[in-house]
Amino acid sequence: MSVSVVYLAVLLVSAVCVLAVDRRFRLFCWHSPARAAVVLALGTAFFLAWDLTGIALGVFLHGTGPYQTGVMLAPELPLEELVFLLFLCELTMVLALGAQRLLTRTERVR
Repeated sequence: MSVSVVYLAVLLVSAVCVLAVDRRFRLFCWHSPARAAVVLALGTAFFLAWDLTGIALGVFLHGTGPYQTGVMLAPELPLEELVFLLFLCELTMVLALGAQRLLTRTERVR
């Protein structure tokens, strides 16, 4: 089995891009870092528990691919899944808070 970091690298580059938008507009991590850390930890823990439940029930299985590192955190749980869950939580919060800010600004203009 060969080790590849392509998928992990794509996730990390995508996360850096979302963090750049977050920083530019001070939406989440740069607005309230302590609160953001708690939300990211809780959101990631929730989705990780969801994944572990799915794995235990045999619903979620790890499919091998040429673009994954092969590093497993647990049976059927690759390293990339944890990074993806963190990315998903950050992206969701940036999108939600960005939309909220745009809607608030639009209402003030009216």
